Amino acid sequence: QVQLVESGGGLVQAGGSLRLSCAASGRTSSVYAMAWFRLAPGKEREFAAAIRWGGATTYYADSVKGRFTISRDNVKNTVYLLLNRLKPEDTAAYYCAAGPRLVTTPTYDYWGQGTQVTVSS
Repeated sequence: QVQLVESGGGLVQAGGSLRLSCAASGRTSSVYAMAWFRLAPGKEREFAAAIRWGGATTYYADSVKGRFTISRDNVKNTVYLLLNRLKPEDTAAYYCAAGPRLVTTPTYDYWGQGTQVTVSS
């Protein structure tokens, strides 16, 4: 089992920035990739970004490309998502996910509890 704990969400004005963190613990040796998804009211869960745990490969959704940056710290077993130039439509609960494949679909094995990001206009 792998446990994921997100932090860093909050309320920010449009154009502002936030950094989300996702700390992994447990059987992290089984993790090949980690990702961030988001869920807004009335919408389906949406892929935001993903990163290969042991390398530099990253994927981004078109809606966040150029504004969000995913990174990892293997020593701390933590993945980060830096959110820049935030827009009101970025408002959502952001979820960290981990699994054995680097994919953009919500088929990861492990999920965190989510952290809320609210962007005011």
